Amino acid sequence: MSETATAAPVLTAKDFATDQEVRWCPGCGDYSILAQVQKVMPTLGVPKENIAIISGIGCSSRFPYYMNTFGMHSIHGRATAIASGLKASRPELSVWIVSGDGDSMSIGGNHTIHLLRRNINVNMLVFNNQIYGLTKGQYSPTSEQHKVTKSSPFGSIDHPFNPLALALGADATFIGRSMDRDPKHLQYMLNRAAAHNGTSFLEIYQNCNIFNDGAYEIYTEKATKADQGLYLEHGKPLVFGSNQQFGIKIEGMRPVVVDLDGSVSLEDLWIHDEHDFYKAQALVRMFDDPNKSGKHFPRPFGVFYQTDRACYEDDMALQIEETIASKGKGDLDKLIRGKEVWEIV
Repeated sequence: MSETATAAPVLTAKDFATDQEVRWCPGCGDYSILAQVQKVMPTLGVPKENIAIISGIGCSSRFPYYMNTFGMHSIHGRATAIASGLKASRPELSVWIVSGDGDSMSIGGNHTIHLLRRNINVNMLVFNNQIYGLTKGQYSPTSEQHKVTKSSPFGSIDHPFNPLALALGADATFIGRSMDRDPKHLQYMLNRAAAHNGTSFLEIYQNCNIFNDGAYEIYTEKATKADQGLYLEHGKPLVFGSNQQFGIKIEGMRPVVVDLDGSVSLEDLWIHDEHDFYKAQALVRMFDDPNKSGKHFPRPFGVFYQTDRACYEDDMALQIEETIASKGKGDLDKLIRGKEVWEIV
């Protein structure tokens, strides 16, 4: 008797929503990020029971309660370590880490860089609102200098972290940036992150409308976003502006902003290559400082860099397999005893 295969159910965003009350402040950017993640999950082709979302501590870390998947609300800064162990022991799972700028860049900074260098096949979403929201408005590792907050009443004197520069310095194999108020772009970037084989590091600009409202409004408001934001597309020239009137070209070893007034053609511009490690170094540091032309750089969004490298859990499984094949099952007593032994006579 032949057996008829049962088709897998077609999932929707509603299948990934829980019955829990979403408890973020009204207007928080986390609502949009949650909605886009719930929309993207059904398109990945991964059963809900094979998805795990791990979070640390912070407003963003409530995420697992609102996703109808497996998950864990862990401890401050350690979501990356817990997710690493989960993926190493259950490599078939799709593991997502949800963290904030304080959780990932401060107490969890050391865990973050080691996750990236190991290249464990997980997806890390960093909600960057440049403030500590859960603890009511202290400056964070990504807050700009001179920022007045409850913990810096005379202005912060700390130099801020640049999350993508940090990730690139830790040899991340996928780094990108999106924002809460650009749903289509965020969905695209979530799909790109999920498709990457290795650690994907996605910084998401997220507005905290209570303690740091408007931190990124020049990149989201209709009147300014075209002139202030640069959307990266592989194989395309770096062009921006409300009328695509500006471009970026390389002069010597430095990028400069130029007017596309006829004296400069598209062929003269910097062509984005997601696999170019050296140009990615310039892109992650492209902020608002004016260059020698006197014009301000736009803020890039998209995939800055990606490359292929072996994943930690794959190498670990291969090492175990090869060791068992050549030496048989291990002897714990012998392993503990080690090779550095001596006899007293």
